[in-house]
Amino acid sequence: MSVISSSVRPGLLGGFGWRVLNVLQLLFTLLWTAVLICLALIVLLLCGGRRHWPLRMASRWWAPGLLTGAGVRLELEGFEGIDFSKPCIVVANHQSIIDVCVLFRAIPVPLRFVLKQELARVPFVGAYARAMGMVFIERQAAREANRRLHEATALFESGHSLCAFPEGTRSRDGRVGPFKGGVFKLAIESGVPILPVAIDGSGQVLPASGFRVRPGRIRLRAGSLIETSQLQPSDRQALAQRCHDAVVRLQHPGAHGQL
Repeated sequence: MSVISSSVRPGLLGGFGWRVLNVLQLLFTLLWTAVLICLALIVLLLCGGRRHWPLRMASRWWAPGLLTGAGVRLELEGFEGIDFSKPCIVVANHQSIIDVCVLFRAIPVPLRFVLKQELARVPFVGAYARAMGMVFIERQAAREANRRLHEATALFESGHSLCAFPEGTRSRDGRVGPFKGGVFKLAIESGVPILPVAIDGSGQVLPASGFRVRPGRIRLRAGSLIETSQLQPSDRQALAQRCHDAVVRLQHPGAHGQL
């Protein structure tokens, strides 16, 4: 297990103190994100449109800065044995918006995400995500979502990996919700293996609603790659359930046994 520690520790703050600190953290988050996005877009231009280094800036600068500011102690398990030189689809449970940061930090290769279409309209973030080749889907338009997911096959052909939150929304109570089948259809059609990853603790650091940050530990556990090359499109729901169960077991290994 590897541990990435933060220099920020919980203090003896009252309610007012936490509110002031969270306002400062929110301002830092917005400023840090805007600055890093601008720098990444400049680097993208200087690199002639090649996205490797702009994406690595997210994992080496942006995500560590926000995790440190939030007082996160990040613990990683199971990632050492994964060959990230080959493309895969990372599927993870979703507790908090900070999950994007921890996955950027944990995965040692440039990573694209499957994102909600609404994020494409967010200033700075939408421009950055489009420039970096993120995959946007409209959750209420199944045909359009499938078309966008099919466009992701070009990423795999170039050796790149993709990350998705198949629950489709953040969990309010920490429990892993049902996995939607779209990304698993993509995995079967492309033959790309799936890496289940469990995120635990991010909902306590930054809950799904509001901006109430509290320092704490976030643990990521990676399971074994799940091969899809021999599966048929009719196996999509079974694959989604298999990956869901794998994430649940990884999140609570003491209750379900190690994978």
